[in-house]
Amino acid sequence: QVQLVESGGGLAQAGGSLRLSCEGSGRTFSNYAMGWFRQAPGKEREFVAIISRTGETTSYADSVKGRFTITRDNAKNTVYLQMNSLKPEDTAVYYCAGRSGGISRTLNDYDYWGQGTQVTVSS
Repeated sequence: QVQLVESGGGLAQAGGSLRLSCEGSGRTFSNYAMGWFRQAPGKEREFVAIISRTGETTSYADSVKGRFTITRDNAKNTVYLQMNSLKPEDTAVYYCAGRSGGISRTLNDYDYWGQGTQVTVSS
């Protein structure tokens, strides 16, 4: 089992920045590819960004490319999502997730999920 705990959400103005963190515990963090997903009210959960076990490979949804950056620090068992140039449409609950295989954009491929952290962007 891997336990994931997100933090760093909150309220930001459009054009502002937030950094989300997700700390893992319970298993060797570096064994897991990690992803960030989000779910806005009334919408399905969607892919945001993913990072490979070593951090060498990343991938982003088109809607956040160039604005969001995913990184990880395996020594701290933590994955981050730096969010810049925030837009009101980025408002959602953000979840981190982990899987023991390679990176994937598919939600159902992920075995472990955090509880989520709310991000609200005002216009």
